[in-house]
Amino acid sequence: MRITKEYVDQVGRLSRLALADDEKERLTTHLNAILEHFERLQELDTSTVPPTAHSIPIENVFREDTPRLCLTPQEATAGAPESADDMFVVPRIVET
Repeated sequence: MRITKEYVDQVGRLSRLALADDEKERLTTHLNAILEHFERLQELDTSTVPPTAHSIPIENVFREDTPRLCLTPQEATAGAPESADDMFVVPRIVET
């Protein structure tokens, strides 16, 4: 498929882009070059290549989720400017 200047003009109008004539020419050339690259990729035999989400193997680098000691509610609210019943007191942001 070849991209024409008229096609670029139509897409530009649909996208509400004000393209100058030289921009339309340049975009037509660039888009056709991109399509040529994809046409060359279509020539490759990929029937033996399994589908993948990434081109290289990727593994998560998360640490193991091991239980450990955490703060008690009293320790967590100890340094708060204001607390009540082991909870943080914050300004009301929702009007009722």
